[in-house]
Amino acid sequence: MCGGRIPQPTHSAGWVGMSMVSVPFGKGQVKFELPPGMRGRLAESKPLPPLSQIGEAVQQALAQPVGSPPLRELAKPGHKICIVFTDMTRAVPDHLLVPHLLRELEAAGVRDEDITLLCGTGMHRASRPAEKAAKLGQAVVNRYRVVDHEPQNPAGLVDVGTTQSGIPISVNRIAYQADLTIATGTVEPHQMAGYSGGRKTLAIGAGGRDFIASTHGPHMLEHPGTRLGRIDGNPFHEAVTEAAQRAGLRFILNVVQDDQKRVVATCAGEPSAAFLKLVGVARNLYEVPIPHQYDVAVAGVGFPKDQNIYQASRAASYLFFAPTPVVKPGGCIIVPAPCPEGAGQGAGEQHYYQIMRRAADMSSLQAELRQKGYPPGAQRAFFMAKVLSENHVIMAGSKSPHIVRDLHMIPAADMNEAFLIARDRLGRADLDVLIVPHAMITLPIVQT
Repeated sequence: MCGGRIPQPTHSAGWVGMSMVSVPFGKGQVKFELPPGMRGRLAESKPLPPLSQIGEAVQQALAQPVGSPPLRELAKPGHKICIVFTDMTRAVPDHLLVPHLLRELEAAGVRDEDITLLCGTGMHRASRPAEKAAKLGQAVVNRYRVVDHEPQNPAGLVDVGTTQSGIPISVNRIAYQADLTIATGTVEPHQMAGYSGGRKTLAIGAGGRDFIASTHGPHMLEHPGTRLGRIDGNPFHEAVTEAAQRAGLRFILNVVQDDQKRVVATCAGEPSAAFLKLVGVARNLYEVPIPHQYDVAVAGVGFPKDQNIYQASRAASYLFFAPTPVVKPGGCIIVPAPCPEGAGQGAGEQHYYQIMRRAADMSSLQAELRQKGYPPGAQRAFFMAKVLSENHVIMAGSKSPHIVRDLHMIPAADMNEAFLIARDRLGRADLDVLIVPHAMITLPIVQT
């Protein structure tokens, strides 16, 4: 079963006048008012009370997992165990989840030295020691082996066949060779997977470079089934599911979080069954109806995803690739984000930056990437080329305005300047503005 009682949420969306509005910015907030003449609507995920006793809820989920025996029965003394967790670009509360998994393994008689905690970096940069400690807790880092996945290191990968659609699968050797592989994650809207969490932490976070490249290629991104909020008929979701099964993922512990990153539900067990349980909760929480498309949208991000432009720009593409694009063609998407790391420091982030930087225009870039393909990470360039071909994207408050320009977006010093730019680009002041404080997880559904 899932840990904690799951109450039913109610919709949260309403008009915004001249009153002050705030959206996440780094670890804090940025406050602003709409300029005279502009009309605003706030779109937020529906309120759900957070779990008051998270530890008890996690213990309950582990004691009564969905579709699986408890970990204490799956794990045996002498087993090699791998727990795959997400890196700092994902706000998964692993410091709340992993210690409970470790206690279950200890109760099963598994020795500390037989447990490896694998940071699923995907194509992002390696995690830093302080980030590992923040993710897991210093006591866990001191006691157990904690390593980063290396997607471009052939010696650290194992080829495990192909998916039914022909995608070659490779996965981290430690995860594959373990007697029991476990993954944590958070279930929330995802541009390609429909909903993240479940098998994705292992399949992508600990996948090989070629698998990541294939699943993020143009043929996948342009498939009509690869959409936010969609699982059935989604080829990306299908590939991730197959990869995780072949890699031997047997157990997950996932959560659903609200806009404030508070846990509202948790579930453990067989990867597919536990994931689908939480998808049901996530749909009720995150999907919010809106009456029509808007001239302008403010797409809030917040820490940790607004630390670089690669991640922060996802807010714009999420609103664009909603079931119906949230912003009208020719409209503006404003993303307030400090981005102290510039474009991003990982290999994937740098691929994105270099490809976008040298592009002459977005139409020709799309044609080039569709024809020639691209390395892992550069799928963000393909996404953003589509967004920028129809909408202006304004990055407000970025510490790297020159990099914003390199990426064919418009830098603004603050929100006031961003609204002035939007007014100038659209040629009028009476603009309809949708404010989405948490654009990475709130999924506005246009009611047409």
